[in-house]
Amino acid sequence: MRELSLHLLDIAENSVNAKAGNVEILVSEDTRTDRLRMTIQDDGEGMDAETVARVTDPFVTSRTTRKVGLGLPFLKMAAESCNGYLTVQSQKGVGTRVEVEFQLSHIDRMPLGDLTGTILSLVIGFPQVHWTFTYRGNDHEFIFDDRLIKAELDGVSLCEPEVLKYLRETISTGIQACQPVNHTSDLSS
Repeated sequence: MRELSLHLLDIAENSVNAKAGNVEILVSEDTRTDRLRMTIQDDGEGMDAETVARVTDPFVTSRTTRKVGLGLPFLKMAAESCNGYLTVQSQKGVGTRVEVEFQLSHIDRMPLGDLTGTILSLVIGFPQVHWTFTYRGNDHEFIFDDRLIKAELDGVSLCEPEVLKYLRETISTGIQACQPVNHTSDLSS
């Protein structure tokens, strides 16, 4: 994967496959500390300690469609090569938390990519899940909670053209309003 937003999508889809009812995604860019952090936390089935210890091994996967799982191992390698880290915390029956951090200005750091499109894809693709997305840029914060939108829509499909337009604009505008001033954004709108 060439964009961090695609890694977010992959991890969030793993949360859905683990029967999560609630998924929280955080993306934080801090130009003062030169750090980019992404966190995905769910209330899915979780993993035992043995599985957590092996989850960054490319030859360990829970998928039945292929014998290797490259998402987390590649993301961990990318983070470590950019003065960062990846951690996975999980408890069976409680859920999983994946956190990854990069040096924001590192020349080898992958771009964030289409963060708006990723969040929109998750909200529309998995409407049974409660999605909370937080974007922080230095001292500014945007929170998107789809539960509020779903309640307001009262059964109207998220795929209605006007609803899609509203969601895209809301997420994109919220992210842009919080981006650090001296940040050269690579977020698509």
